[in-house]
Amino acid sequence: MGRRTAVVMALLLGAAGGASFGHGVWIYAKGRLAQVLLLRAWASALGGAERPAPWPWADTWPVARLRAPRLGVDEIVLAGASGRTMAFGPGHLDGSAPVGAEGNCVLTGHRDTHFAFLERLRPGDALVVEIPSGKAVCYTVTRTMVLDENDVEVMGESPGRLLTLLTCYPFHALVPGGPGRYAVVAVAPPSRGER
Repeated sequence: MGRRTAVVMALLLGAAGGASFGHGVWIYAKGRLAQVLLLRAWASALGGAERPAPWPWADTWPVARLRAPRLGVDEIVLAGASGRTMAFGPGHLDGSAPVGAEGNCVLTGHRDTHFAFLERLRPGDALVVEIPSGKAVCYTVTRTMVLDENDVEVMGESPGRLLTLLTCYPFHALVPGGPGRYAVVAVAPPSRGER
């Protein structure tokens, strides 16, 4: 290989490495900015705004704030459970019970980002969900389980106040998706007047 070819190859490799590094920095910066915008939209929701968009072209909005106190987790939950929504935070599955209400509220998230903490949850852990009215509902984790992707029973209607968190499984797989799902089921005490 001639000297000129070696220089061209080195420049091309350097440019490819620089582009890859720049892309990584962009993804990180975009993620951090999204979190700032989500917190701002959540503050608007707490202030009474209906469906406050975190950015002008957003097709989702904050519906809740989810905390796992033992693990130091604090996530803004968004309306809808599309991949586009879950790129920025956990999503509330359309058709499941409203967040904090009676029934089975299902939240979904990516196992390698916002719902990576599910792997460390255990029965007895508290999960606190705050809704835009400012009311907080405390759930207690009762069970965790691995399911087949076609097993939808855990998402079905249920009496009482259930919170079901779902993500892909296994947690550290190299390929996205997969045939498994990991579910965390938590229960809240009955609301006043229901006992």
